[in-house]
Amino acid sequence: MRFVRILVGLLMLVQPVLGQLTYQRLEVVYDSAITYKNLKLIPVIRKGPPSPSEPQWMTLPKALQNGWVTVSERGSASTENVHFLRINNKTNRPLLISAGEVVLGGRQDRMVTRDTLLWPSGGDQYIAVMCVEEDRWSEKEKKFSYHSYANPRLRNVLHQSPNQVLIWKEIYRQLDSAKLKAPTLSYSAKSIDKKIAPELLAYQQYFISRVKASDSTWVGMIAISGNRIIGAEIFEGTDLFYDSFEPILQGYVEEAVWNGAVPFKTEEAIRDYLDPVLSNETQQEEFIKRKGKLFRYLGRAVHLTLFGE
Repeated sequence: MRFVRILVGLLMLVQPVLGQLTYQRLEVVYDSAITYKNLKLIPVIRKGPPSPSEPQWMTLPKALQNGWVTVSERGSASTENVHFLRINNKTNRPLLISAGEVVLGGRQDRMVTRDTLLWPSGGDQYIAVMCVEEDRWSEKEKKFSYHSYANPRLRNVLHQSPNQVLIWKEIYRQLDSAKLKAPTLSYSAKSIDKKIAPELLAYQQYFISRVKASDSTWVGMIAISGNRIIGAEIFEGTDLFYDSFEPILQGYVEEAVWNGAVPFKTEEAIRDYLDPVLSNETQQEEFIKRKGKLFRYLGRAVHLTLFGE
C-alpha cells in the first residue's frame, strides 16, 4: 500500500510537467538561430527524452499528402455549406487540424477556424471553416489541396474574432498593401504572384534545408523580422513540429518578405518577451489571452501559438 501511495504521488508530479509548454520542459536555443535575409528562426527544443505517452496524431498536410484523408464540400448551396468542410479519415489514427490552416479548391478556398482533433469514425466528419476567396463560389467542385498555415496577421484576426467580414477585410488589406490584383480576392494570391514567388521559394528552401540538417529535437521556433517577434509556434512533440514545419514556415516567410526587415532584435529583448509566456502556466494563460492561443487536449498542452508584437 505504501508503494502504491508513493507511485500515485510521483504520477501526480509528472503529469503537470507533461501537460505544459514552459521552460520546465523547453529550451530556447539562441546560439543556434538560422537567418536568411529578413527572417530569423530561433529553435525551441525539448529537454530530456520524449514522453512515452506522446500521441501519434496525424497532421492535415501529411494526411492529405499521403492520401490518408480526403476533404470535400458538405453540399452545393453556399448559404448552408460555406462554413463547413467534410473530412473522411481512411486510417485508424486521430487527425489534428489547426486553426489558420488553408486549403485551396472546392467551390471556394477556405481556412480552418479552430483547433480540432478528429478521431476516426468510419464516416463523414465536419470542420468549421471561413472563406478566404471572397469572389468565387463555383458550380463545379474542384479537388481540394493543402496550401499552408495563413500568415500570423490573418491568423490573429481569426483568433480575435472568427467573423467572415473581418477575415475578408484583412485579406483585402494585405492584397492592397502588396499592390496585388486578385480577381477572386484570394488569400493565396500573395504566395503565387509571379514577381514574388521565386523570393518566397528561396526563403523556404533555405530554411527547410537548414532545419533538416540540424538535430531532430526541435519542437518549436521563434520567428524574428526587423525589430519584431512576428510569431512563435511550439508543439508538444517533435513529430507534430516537423510534420507542420513547412506549411507553418510559409506564413512566416510571407510576413518577412512583404512586411519585414533584416532581423536585429536583441536576445535580451526576445527573452523579455518570452519569459512571461514560458516561465509558468499561470503567466502563460494571462499572456495568451492577449497575444496567442493554446490548444489543449485532455489537460495536455499540444500547440502553443504566439501572434507576435
